[in-house]
Amino acid sequence: MSGPAHMPLVAPGPPLGRAEVMRYSRHVIIPELGIDGQRRLASSRVLCIGAGGLGSPVLMYLAAAGVGTLGIVDFDTVDESNLQRQIVHGQDDIGRPKALSAAERLGQINPLVTVVQHRVRLDSENALTLFADYDLIVDGTDNFATRYLVNDAAVLLGKPYVWGSIYRFDGQVSVFWSERGPCYRCLYPEPPPQGMVPSCAEGGVLGVLAGTIGSLQATEAIKVLTGIGEPLVGRLLTYDATEPRFRTLNIRKDPQCAVCGPEPTVRELVDYEAFCGTLSEEAAAAARDRTISAQQLQGLLAGSEPIQLIDVREPAEHEIVSIPGSINIPKGAFFVGDAVRTLPRSPQVVLYCKGGGRSAEVLALLAREGFDDAVHVGGGVLSWVRQIEPDKPVY
Repeated sequence: MSGPAHMPLVAPGPPLGRAEVMRYSRHVIIPELGIDGQRRLASSRVLCIGAGGLGSPVLMYLAAAGVGTLGIVDFDTVDESNLQRQIVHGQDDIGRPKALSAAERLGQINPLVTVVQHRVRLDSENALTLFADYDLIVDGTDNFATRYLVNDAAVLLGKPYVWGSIYRFDGQVSVFWSERGPCYRCLYPEPPPQGMVPSCAEGGVLGVLAGTIGSLQATEAIKVLTGIGEPLVGRLLTYDATEPRFRTLNIRKDPQCAVCGPEPTVRELVDYEAFCGTLSEEAAAAARDRTISAQQLQGLLAGSEPIQLIDVREPAEHEIVSIPGSINIPKGAFFVGDAVRTLPRSPQVVLYCKGGGRSAEVLALLAREGFDDAVHVGGGVLSWVRQIEPDKPVY
């Protein structure tokens, strides 16, 4: 390759000083990157959504690469369960804001980089304002509502963004750039039904997978910014860590896309929590009248009347922590198995999961099947541990 394979996203910044040449010497001796490419990186402004599993390697490698300004959007605090994969944080950061923890770590990696903290929850009210100040967006989130929000905001502003996703042993990476190819909605026009795709918090993720996919995202970001190679525009890279195997699939621009099509129907940001149906209407209606608290469950367990206490999480979750006396029947067994048919009508069924979402969906199903006295525990096992057995672990 003799030069850029596509037009660089940003113009070169000022000439590099002696300290910059020494720091980035392994970059500048690459013919395809060189001094010119390093100056482009130095003048770039990249916004990373999330300082978690994917955001950690993205931020660390982009800082080390010399991206001039790195923005971090994250409102969360560091939890001990994060440390298995969110390597930008350490033990002493538990309880601290992730944006602050990450910013301090990046300052140690490269003091020449400017880090901007946005300790806010990204939403429809602030996304366009936040994105407007940056050249490129990197999406390191793990929920569908934010993914659709990031996509729509990027399309409306004409900005490219690098997307990544991880779950258990599988990862995906792409570059969505509506001016040059498809957007996220071209690939996934509608979000999956609530609960059909478990989150990493529900299904788990191999910690090092975040490093693999996050590093690929950082690579794509550098390619887009500097004009090196062919970014994954119009292509989806998938990775199966168990094989291991990479595959590249072509993505076509959807002429009927609601956001980037010739006749878009989405011209402004919407309520993405409602769009993605974080809880189905049926489940919300069932839970409205059939939710009990952890204290009420404690009373039922201590009472004289027997109950059927059912944990609808996955077996691995049940092994980590459970409510005494419960049996484990995963949610999937109710929807695709014969759990409903074999479940006795009495005594009363009490359901719980991690936080209340999955148990509400099973509750709605049981309500349809005539389990008139079935209830579920609001807040799930997390609420139980917090209020009743605080010495038990959480995840």
